[in-house]
Amino acid sequence: MDSSSSSSSSSSYGVAHVSHISNPCIFGEAGSSSSSTYRDKKWNLMKWVGKLFKSGSSGGGARTNHHPPQFQEDENMVFPLHPSSLDDRSRGARDKEEFDRAMSLSRADDRRRPHGYGWSMDNNSDFPRPFHGGLNPPSFIPPYEPSYQFRRRQSRICGGCNRDIGMGNYLGCMGTFFHPECFCCHSCRYPITEHEFSLSGTKPYHKICFKELTHPKCEVCHHFIPTNDAGLIEYRCHPFWNQKYCPSHEYDKTARCCSCERLESWDVRYYTLEDGRSLCLECMETAITDTGDCQPLYHSIRDYYEGMYMKLEQQIPMLLVQREALNDAIVGEKNGYHHMPETRGLCLSEEQTVTSVLKRPRLGAHRLVGMRTQPRKLTRKCEVTAILVLYGLPRLLTGAILAHELMHGWLRLKGYRNLNPEVEEGICQVLSYMWLESEVLSDPLSRNVPSTSSSGATSSSSSSFSNKKGGKSNVEKKLGEFFKHQIAHDASPAYGGGFRAANAAVSKYGLHRTLDHIRYTGTFPL
Repeated sequence: MDSSSSSSSSSSYGVAHVSHISNPCIFGEAGSSSSSTYRDKKWNLMKWVGKLFKSGSSGGGARTNHHPPQFQEDENMVFPLHPSSLDDRSRGARDKEEFDRAMSLSRADDRRRPHGYGWSMDNNSDFPRPFHGGLNPPSFIPPYEPSYQFRRRQSRICGGCNRDIGMGNYLGCMGTFFHPECFCCHSCRYPITEHEFSLSGTKPYHKICFKELTHPKCEVCHHFIPTNDAGLIEYRCHPFWNQKYCPSHEYDKTARCCSCERLESWDVRYYTLEDGRSLCLECMETAITDTGDCQPLYHSIRDYYEGMYMKLEQQIPMLLVQREALNDAIVGEKNGYHHMPETRGLCLSEEQTVTSVLKRPRLGAHRLVGMRTQPRKLTRKCEVTAILVLYGLPRLLTGAILAHELMHGWLRLKGYRNLNPEVEEGICQVLSYMWLESEVLSDPLSRNVPSTSSSGATSSSSSSFSNKKGGKSNVEKKLGEFFKHQIAHDASPAYGGGFRAANAAVSKYGLHRTLDHIRYTGTFPL
């Protein structure tokens, strides 16, 4: 008896090593200065010039009756020249101290500016130059020449275009500088103008672009998969197809293909069979829907057995049936191991009346309708009455079920009695797997089929009717790989555990020596 069980894996993860930065960049105008600091510098220099006039008027020997000159600032501030000083230090010492204080304040102000902002008197035509004569003799000029050359703007290279940024606006981020138009998203290549962006390593992204790249989307509803209560992205993932989907779709009646187990996407419609099952478009391409269409496949698998020296002498009837008819037949069958949730094939050994699919249904609005069925009374002429297979499955899955059920028939016809489910279902799964492998692998020399005898002889079955029609598509081969994966990773003790034990024995001793050991001991050779 062949059966199926669906499986999916649950996964959750959180995105790591990603920074989401708010206002990360420095916007500035290279080479500009604030008006308040500029006024402070002018005030300090005007004060120093006032000192020069003060020293000139007091050192000339004769005091004049008119007031000394006054300098008016832009903000209408007046700096009077005091006629005398209360400090008893020399005039030169006081002047030098005043000038040093003004220079220290100016340098401290420069150090507080953002990196790259500098000022030079040489580059500012509005700044007054030092006074050099006309009113004072050369003997009254300070004993040293002051220098007004300040730190110039350092050259910056844009991290995007590798050109000098110059005097325009710039951005500072990630230890380098950019033109605003050169700071671009690593995904869409458009400039990042938002106040927040995502940073992965050294690559900046728009937040929405980074979410599109890293946050998984549901392959059913095509929305971003939501986070759970712990803040992690939790989703379901098919172990073979890697189809990721929201956990809610397992309970919201989303259609699942009865063959490949993939969920129906919202932008694709599955076909609905008359017994309520759903079939995806890829599986529908090679689906077998009536008993007549299945006969060539059935005879090709019998030839496969004959090629391995396991000929079936009796002509065992084969019928395609609906789900209800198959379930009714299981109830009336005494022998066999039933693996739920759904049985897809049955080797009958009792006399029953079974309703088979006589004429294939037609397609209508994504439904198969118009099926014709016919009841058939099965009489027992040997140990096997008939083989029943669920209709509407793709060709490779139908063939795998037939290979499995034919092995049940071969064991009963050859006198294998009272085998436990692990041994009987396990060796039947091995024959099903071997047939699938011979169909999926196109190169006969590359087939890894276990030997059928101790001498190492391999199967030489005739090609199936699919090959006669021109071979299989890549889609059908992928389905074949999935059906093999189902057999190899089945979690049930009889079908999964039995297959793995049987396959290990066949790989080590060959098929025929393993069958001989089962005949005499009822177990697999170790």
